[in-house]
Formats: sequence, structure tokens, C-alpha cells
Amino acid sequence: MSLEMPARAGRVATGRLLELYRGMLRIRAFEERAAVLYRDGRIPGFVHLSVGQEATAVGACAALRVDDVITSTHRGHGHVLAKGLDVTAAFAELLGRETGACRGRGGSMHIADPAIGIFGANGIVGAGVPIAAGAAAAAQLRSKDRVAVAFFGDGATSTGAFHEGATLASSWRLPLVLLCENNQYSEFSVARAGADAMRRRAAAYDMDFVRVDGNDVEEVATAMAAVVAAVRAGGPPAFVEAVTFRVRGHYEGDPQRYRDSDVDAHWLARDPLDRTRARLAERGALDAELDAVAAEVDAEIDAAVAAAERASEPAPATLHHYVRAEPRTGPDERLLDPGAEPVRTSRAIRAALRHELRTDPDVLLAGIDVGAGGNVFGLTRGLAEEFPGRVRDTPIAETAIVGMGVGAAMAGLRPVVEIMYSDFLTVCLDQIVNQAAKLRYMTGGGVTVPLTIRTQFGAGRSSGAQHSQSLEALLAHVPGISVVMPSTPADAYGLLRAAIRDDSPVVVIEHRLLYERSGPGFADDHVVPLGRAAIRRPGSDVTVVSVSRMVHEALAAAERLVAEGIDAEVVDLRTVAPLDWETVLGSYARTNRMVIAHEAVTDFGIGAEIAARAADEGFWSFDAPIVRVGAPSVPAPYAPSLERAWLPGADEIVAAVRRCVGT
Repeated sequence: MSLEMPARAGRVATGRLLELYRGMLRIRAFEERAAVLYRDGRIPGFVHLSVGQEATAVGACAALRVDDVITSTHRGHGHVLAKGLDVTAAFAELLGRETGACRGRGGSMHIADPAIGIFGANGIVGAGVPIAAGAAAAAQLRSKDRVAVAFFGDGATSTGAFHEGATLASSWRLPLVLLCENNQYSEFSVARAGADAMRRRAAAYDMDFVRVDGNDVEEVATAMAAVVAAVRAGGPPAFVEAVTFRVRGHYEGDPQRYRDSDVDAHWLARDPLDRTRARLAERGALDAELDAVAAEVDAEIDAAVAAAERASEPAPATLHHYVRAEPRTGPDERLLDPGAEPVRTSRAIRAALRHELRTDPDVLLAGIDVGAGGNVFGLTRGLAEEFPGRVRDTPIAETAIVGMGVGAAMAGLRPVVEIMYSDFLTVCLDQIVNQAAKLRYMTGGGVTVPLTIRTQFGAGRSSGAQHSQSLEALLAHVPGISVVMPSTPADAYGLLRAAIRDDSPVVVIEHRLLYERSGPGFADDHVVPLGRAAIRRPGSDVTVVSVSRMVHEALAAAERLVAEGIDAEVVDLRTVAPLDWETVLGSYARTNRMVIAHEAVTDFGIGAEIAARAADEGFWSFDAPIVRVGAPSVPAPYAPSLERAWLPGADEIVAAVRRCVGT
């Protein structure tokens, strides 16, 4: 047969079609072997197979370069193989081996290879859309002609992550292709979206829309080549619907009682491999030649499985590897500049952002009203004019804001994204907890996520229960996230600079009642390393551990206690996670008594963790009960009389110290 047959409109050259056929055979053989391995108990965890959807994966990825990015779904084996993932590394990952694509840390639902633009399959429906938007934003900012493609199922178009990611992509005109695999089923039910539902969704976001026969690899490849070329050239984001079919259950072992036999019969007659083989035969391919291709693929799969099964499992000693990136080497904390004028916290934060934007072209600042509006508190005023294109307003879409930051960080930027109030972190918690915090670990160290999330909190101004919460304990509980809470202008500056330079995600929580509080000035190169507490006041009788605003309340309490003959040492945590246990337990060893004070509710707060650790590792320092000070377990009230009763301060710290020292 001739493999150099020129392509006609709507079709690819025969030689190219043969390679696409080989790619589909590889995915089909991979999935069928994975099913056997799972059945035999050799693959742990869940497995979701893409049998029947090979043409969409292969046709779509045929239009992409190695440096283009894809995000995938829990049914992602086909996508990652089509993008170029090594078959042996893929099997090793499913088997939980150290030689796996993610060193056995990701598994089937999280398989990735960022080095070739595979930013990961994802166990959360729709979550990859904002991440792909972030990768596209990085390409746009760097003026690279790269594109990102987000694969998702039609069911994902009901999720907030999809809609927020699409909103951001449209607003910023990102080089992004949203590719919906409409495979007739949505988990455990027949898909019920209307025939034109995806077109309407695309229109709502002002995106170009293309519907293709997802079981025709030639049609998918031709259409995607045109779509990707248009987006790559600066066109608007595009929405492609590939109508295909999921042959197997939602997961292996699914009883599939929901299957529709008429739907199945219709689609099984349109198997993409059979159709492509028939088309190649029409163009002169002999059965023997096509059988030889299939035999080569089968041999490749056999060899890959054998190599994967020979590989070792990750050693238990590596359990703690890849949770955070190694700290970047840099200067130690700079001393305060005694000749500098006092500075307000708000200006210190702006100065830190300006410093990093000026010195590092990869820093991107994004959030609601951070550009033209200069932030709700005016903290970023003037930065958008000074750094055009790198200080960007976003839609009101917190999931998209953080997800974009995750994807942009994976693509090499150092994004600083702002969530206006810490309460709103709950709106985008998936992108923080399941994406930013875990992606380095789940890729076996294959990616870093140098993302900084700035937010603020604080009660005392009758902001009510949805604008006053202290959520640091929730974040500190998640491995992979650093959490900092500055109490002084110098620390607000130095910690923010350290956060932006760190290669792991950091949440910087500022207290809004401290924004206009002044403190000693500092030099431009002032940096406060993460994970290092400060002793604000030395003392000998009791250790008072505090953070953020409560540091000032603790210092005020300590001064009052002097008249009672009590000498309190005040420790400012500064970083909540990772916590500086050396400083905290060292102070406890000197004073033998401890009070922990934070603005958050006492129940299950960071004080509980500090108290437990102190009682364990500092048992021989235990001369009195460890006492915690915090708000009662009630949502922050609105009425000033109730808020005053709810909010802890110096009075509560004084009472706690008296109890601790037995006076």
C-alpha cells in the first residue's frame, strides 16, 4: 500500500492514519491488559477505562506538540498515552511501582508526566479545567505559542470548576481548548444533556464550537488541527464536543445495571478501531500489514507489563518524599533597619509585591479587583499600571483563580493569587487541598507548585459569620501547604517575599485590623524564612504562644502581668505550618508552663495541636496544665455586644496565665 497518499479536505494522509491507528491499538491493548491486571488483583485502587474512546484521545493529541499541555480526567489512560507517556511507566504507575510515571504516588486516577505537558489525570470531576487555564495563562504571559487542552466528560459541565474555568478563559482570551468527551454515560446513568447542550454552553462563553464524531479518528484529528492552529495563532478559546462511547462501566467492577441496550448496540457497531481498519483497507492496506501492526503493539504491551512487574515498590523510607519542595537557598532573616522610618503593614505588603514583580518576570498577581481597583483595601493600588499584563483582574470565580494559579505554577510561573476574604477559601477548597497541596506528591516530585495565595481575616468590625473566620487550622491540617500569619509590617514584607520565592504552595493570611498598624522599618532585602518563629518578649515564668493579631494582645497581657510578678515569654509563630517546634518547645523547656492564644475558635484549633505536641515531646517540662485561649465554638456574631463577648483578647490571656501559674 502507499503510505504517502496525499490528504484530501477532511482527511489525513494514509501513512499518518496508520500511525493514528497504531496509537488507538496501543490504548485499547493497554486498557484491556489493565482490566486483566485489575481483575487478578495486581492493580490496587480504582481503575476507570476508556475502551471505545480511543479515537478522541489520539485524534486530539495528534494536533499537539510536546510543549503543549493537557489536563485529563479519572478516565485518563488514553489521553496520557496519546500525548506520549511511556507505556512501561504507565503500567508501572498503575501497579504502584517506584519506576512509575509518578513513582507510584499517583496511580490510575492521577497519572501524569509534566515534562511532556501532561499536567495530570484528576480524581475530581472538572478540576482540570482551571488548571489548564493556568497553563494557558502562562503561555500567554510568556508570549509562547503553546496551547492547553482540558479533557472532561459531559457530566463535568455541571460543575462549578468547569464554569469558572471557562469564564476565566473567555475573560482573558486564553489559548485553551475545552474538549468534552460526550460518551453517552455520566457515571451510573445515561447522559441526559440535550443534543445541543454543549453548543449552548460554548456560546455562553463566547467560544468557537466544533462537534465531531469522536469515534472517527480522522475527523477528530482534522478538526483539532484546525482548532488548535486557530487558538495557537491568537484566536479565542474553543470548545470541542467529541461524541463517543464508553464501552465499559464507570469503573472496573461496576455492575452496569443502568446500561441501555439500544444505545450500546448502536455504538458498538461504530467501534473506532474497526472503522479505521476498514478505511485503511479501502486505501490499499492488506490484512497482513494491519495484523502486523497489531502484533507489534501486543508485543510492546507484553514487554511493558513484564518490565513494570519486575520493578520495585516504593521503599517505606521514602514515605515522606515529595510532600514539599526543598526550601530554596536564600538569605537568612535580615535585621530590622534602625534608621528606617516606621511603616504600615498595608504599605509593607505592597512593597513586597512590587519588589517581587520587579525582580522576577515570572511573578503574576491575579485576583478580584487587584488591578484597576487596587484591592478592596487598596493594597495593590498602582501595581497594574506599573506592571501591565502581570497584575490581572479576574472574574468573581475563586475556584478558577486558585486553579489558574496551580496550572500557571506548574507551567513555571510564580503566581500570587488573592482570595478577598479567608472565608472564601472554602469556595475553592478543592483547588487548594486536592490540587495545589497534592500535585507535587502525586507526580512523585515531577512538578513544583510555587503558588502563593494571599488572603485576610479578622473579627472585631461586625463583619459577621461569613467574613470573620480564622481557618488556619483547616489549612495546616493538609500536608503540602505552608501557612503563614504575620503580626508586624516587617514580617508581612519578609514572609510574603519568602512565600513567593518558595517552590511549594503557601497561604499567606493577613489580619485586616493590622493593615494600618505601624511597626519598625526594614531594608529592601529583608526576608523572613518560612517555618521560623520569633520570641517577641523573653520571660521566665510562662510561655505564651500566639500568632497574628493575638501577638499584640499577648504582649499587652504580658505587660499587665509584670505588676503581678509574672514574667511571660511571648512567642510569635509567624508560620503555622510548618511550625517551628524547636522554638516553641525550647521556650516551654525554660518556663515549664504554656498558654496558647489564637483568634480562631478553641475547639480543634492549632492550639490543640501545640498543646498535644508539648504534652508529648515536652512532658518533662510539664509543671502545670497547658491552657488554650480562643473564641468559643460559635460562628462570629454580628452584633457588637456579642462580638466583644466572642472575641478573645488580653483579658482572656491574663486570666489563662493566672490559671497556668496558679495565682
